[in-house]
Amino acid sequence: MLEMEALQYKGFRNLYNDAGEAIGFQVGIRFVNYRGPWLSQFRFDNVTVDGERFGADKCSFVVGGIEYTYEEMLKEGRAKWPLNEAAMIRVQKPGGLASGNHVVSAYYKEIASYLPPRLDAMDPSRPLGGHEENTGYTREFIIV
Repeated sequence: MLEMEALQYKGFRNLYNDAGEAIGFQVGIRFVNYRGPWLSQFRFDNVTVDGERFGADKCSFVVGGIEYTYEEMLKEGRAKWPLNEAAMIRVQKPGGLASGNHVVSAYYKEIASYLPPRLDAMDPSRPLGGHEENTGYTREFIIV
């Protein structure tokens, strides 16, 4: 079951390679809309943890059990992100995150055919969904 917030506690953890070394972390997100988007309509700018920004070049996305790069998602015309399912953003960060509290923000949205094409650009200074206070999603998490 998904939490109400866009950023999900479930799934927030460090990622390890076969040698047991932390190679990054992941955070779960849910799509905050009335329908799930096609992967090609998903737009992503960044995940920020404690002020450190990670762009699409450092992230991959797990949707429906399949891992995609951002470029692969943009080209995927047949897969949809179900509204009742969290997607995982996997972030490359050697050493992962330290134990303790972390402030995590993510900036993502969906484009739609009924909106002007100029809204397709990811601009973190522009509000999501037309709401001035909504420039992304932020939540505090704990790594044990």
